Amino acid sequence: MSSVEERGERGARAPLYGARTWRAVAHLLSNLPVGIVGFVFTVTAIAVGVSTAVTVVGLPLLAAGLTGCRAFGSFERRRARVLLGEEIPDPPPERRREQREPTFMRWLAVALGDGLSWRTAMYLVLMLPWSVITFSVTLVSVIALWPLMPWIVRALATVHRAMAAAMLAPSDLEARVEELEDDRSTVVDSAAADLRRIERDLHDGAQARLVSLAMDLGLAKEKLLEGGGDPAAAAAMVDAAHGEAKLALQELRDLARGIHPAVLTDRGLDAALSSVAARCAVPDGVRVTTDLPEGADQASRPDSAVEGIAYFTVSELLTNVAKHAEARSAQVDAWRKEDRLLVQVRDDGRGGARETPGGGLAGLAERIRAVDGVFVVDSPYGGPTTVTVELPWRTRGTRTRGTRSGR
Repeated sequence: MSSVEERGERGARAPLYGARTWRAVAHLLSNLPVGIVGFVFTVTAIAVGVSTAVTVVGLPLLAAGLTGCRAFGSFERRRARVLLGEEIPDPPPERRREQREPTFMRWLAVALGDGLSWRTAMYLVLMLPWSVITFSVTLVSVIALWPLMPWIVRALATVHRAMAAAMLAPSDLEARVEELEDDRSTVVDSAAADLRRIERDLHDGAQARLVSLAMDLGLAKEKLLEGGGDPAAAAAMVDAAHGEAKLALQELRDLARGIHPAVLTDRGLDAALSSVAARCAVPDGVRVTTDLPEGADQASRPDSAVEGIAYFTVSELLTNVAKHAEARSAQVDAWRKEDRLLVQVRDDGRGGARETPGGGLAGLAERIRAVDGVFVVDSPYGGPTTVTVELPWRTRGTRTRGTRSGR
């Protein structure tokens, strides 16, 4: 049942002269002082800001006025919630990018470009004539139209609810913009963390081994070229250098696999998941079941970015299973459902996995939700643990090709 229907049923059951009616009366009568204050503030702030826009102080004054209107809107949402029972969602804080880079010009741009502030300003301007109407009609109905008062008051309150909900609630587009800005920040931070990890792995791993390799080869060269020579010692140093070269090559392969494995590009997600499952150190192994296109046919496969996110998500989840879950076995399922890619990882471990701020699961969830994905963890204490991931088959800006299949 919708909230509107629920309100209608509550209204039908509520006493005509009960608390709900009197709260509406209080709201409609208080509209007049609120409307006067809001109208004077808004008209004055906008008039002064616009008239002085050609000067240095004009735009800052206009931005400050709009910020004040936004604060006034917050007060009006609370008033509607308390007296009318109308739950108008609060907007997110003004553009988090301003909080990350709190410069004056950024604050100015954010304040002047905030659609909710401008809609609130329009609401406060319209409130003056509407408040005069609601105050007058409500006062007359309470004094002279007592038998009809409940219906009149509730009708006026219904109109006010609709006006407040339409003009004081954040729009879907604004909410989406805020979400995308948060997602962009998450992606940028994740990319920076990945670059730092690659740099650290190269510095501490392959680079250090290559330096050791160069030193060993240099010493072997000296042994061969010095007077009399020492072939046996040179051979031992070359053998040690050969071992270092093989270890460096293996580390570079592991690093390349961590960036984007060749099997994922060449053979698709099915083969890549089987490959990562085979490397998971779980006693009874990992079973992989997929219903996905195979091979190099890019037209029928998920978007490459989606494949990469799915692969690295499963890889990290299986690493967690092997290290922390105390599991005997695990299961990976992947399939397509309409225009979504679904991946599920289950294990028979001890359970208790949670998304904690700064934790590994929280980082995975942020990456997945950054591309309009869904990340759900079901892990009661004692197990089993099931992690379900849902991703778009194609990211925005790519064209969906091929046939659709379900499972």
